Amino acid sequence: MTNTRPLLFSVLALALASAGAQAPVKALSAISAPEILAHITTLASDDFEGRAPGSPGEAKTVAYIEQQFKKLGLKPGNPNGSWIQAVPMRGLTPTPTFSYQVGGKTVALNFPEDYVAHSTSQPTSVNVANSEIVFVGYGVQAPEYGWDDYKGVDVRGKTILMLINDPAVPDPKDPSKLDPSMFKGNAMTYYGRWTYKYEIAARLGAAAAIIIHETKPAAYPWDVVRSGGNAEQFSLLRDGADPDAPTVPGWIQLAKARELMAAAGYDFDTLKAQALTRDFRPVSLKATADFKVDNTARTVNSNNVVAMIPGSDPKLKHEYLIYSAHWDHLGIDERLPGERSKQIYHGALDNASGIAALLEIAKAYKALPKAPKRSILFVATTAEERGLLGAKYYASHPLYPLKQTVANINIDGINAWGKTAQIENVTSGHSSIDGLLEKYAKTQGRLMEKDSRPELGSFYRADQLEFARVGVPVLYTKARSRYLDKPDSYAHEVVDSYVAHDYHQVTDNVRSNWDFSGAVQDIQLLFQVGLDIAQGTTPEWSAGSEFKAAGDQRLK
Repeated sequence: MTNTRPLLFSVLALALASAGAQAPVKALSAISAPEILAHITTLASDDFEGRAPGSPGEAKTVAYIEQQFKKLGLKPGNPNGSWIQAVPMRGLTPTPTFSYQVGGKTVALNFPEDYVAHSTSQPTSVNVANSEIVFVGYGVQAPEYGWDDYKGVDVRGKTILMLINDPAVPDPKDPSKLDPSMFKGNAMTYYGRWTYKYEIAARLGAAAAIIIHETKPAAYPWDVVRSGGNAEQFSLLRDGADPDAPTVPGWIQLAKARELMAAAGYDFDTLKAQALTRDFRPVSLKATADFKVDNTARTVNSNNVVAMIPGSDPKLKHEYLIYSAHWDHLGIDERLPGERSKQIYHGALDNASGIAALLEIAKAYKALPKAPKRSILFVATTAEERGLLGAKYYASHPLYPLKQTVANINIDGINAWGKTAQIENVTSGHSSIDGLLEKYAKTQGRLMEKDSRPELGSFYRADQLEFARVGVPVLYTKARSRYLDKPDSYAHEVVDSYVAHDYHQVTDNVRSNWDFSGAVQDIQLLFQVGLDIAQGTTPEWSAGSEFKAAGDQRLK
């Protein structure tokens, strides 16, 4: 089956849809596929060394983005007159060891082939010794679902072993599907994210929290975990312990977790099945763990890059729409074989492409004969790959009051494979921005659809999450389904191939067969939605969103 839906992208439709916008067609035509490619090619080149925070690659990246903002005629975004917001962090390069004792035997695991572990605690060297290993199922406390994997069991000082993603509860009406009333069915909730699992472990006093990696529920292969865990780790600079992680957070290969459980007299599949019920209780594996993590630590003075288009309305110019995209990637791993280029994590789609889109949107706004009523802030964030740290820092240290920040539109990766008949709204159901996205998608002859891959938990894996957590309505889109003039299988082929072979790998390079025609449409769409907001529409949280309470608090 082939999708051949024509695109009704007419000048008249655009003009009608852009009520209040000045010369939108000229602004939309400013968005250029060749310039998108040019930005990506530069930022993903060997010269930028993988754009790791705190590296020479960061200095080049920040300078390039600042130069492009200046070239477009934007203003410095920091109220102090600069183009940057300093984000103080600690860089920690871990050398961990991990062994466990069970049945009178000691088993030592190999880093990073069998496991990864690190520590963001203040000492440069930490030890967890003779720590009881307890399997806690999915490690979830979700009162709204009547779910508690801990059941009051004291895990202080213990090593907890847990499954990735949400509890995959079967639908009692059709066991081949997931129960839509539990953890949003096949959609990942925040409970399924590794960040939540570490946060709850820290809150309950666990000494170590180790997640069992499984490719399908994690949505990425072990190589992604290995490359991330083998790299320098980052945390925001603070005094004392990290409130969002136990002393030692980490991951373990599925096969090694099976071996550990078998040595303790348990079967992994049996325990996993038990973990899918509300009655599950933590299981002591009658084993103990020893961790030692020696960190090579440094202070990292990283930066968000910020630029602004001041609003034109005397009152509304004191309200702000934020477009964001992260500039960082994973840097260089000189332990990898081959020439230097094969050791660099180029991050072409993730997320040089997002920065390219951010710059193109800024160019479109500058093509308007008059600035929108509200001010537009463009934020290129640091350390997204290290835990959304740049966005988290901005959310806790906003340059402009959050009460006056009306929305965030985030871009993390763009469509490199052609036009699509629809735009996927990853943040669907959370705010009234949905209506704006649907409205302007129609002007392109496209549909707005929900996330086609909710099991990936994309909402919780990109910078918009940090804005949502402080109550700012957000938009995050993807175009990864229903490619025009392609078979239905094409979307899964190109997206799955990228995730399996290139995502967080040194092979995320510029490709000669990319087609940015669809990306241009998507960027134009984000411009249109943002322009509507910048001209005075105020997004509101939906009643059913888990972020509405934070939104109500923000406006007090």
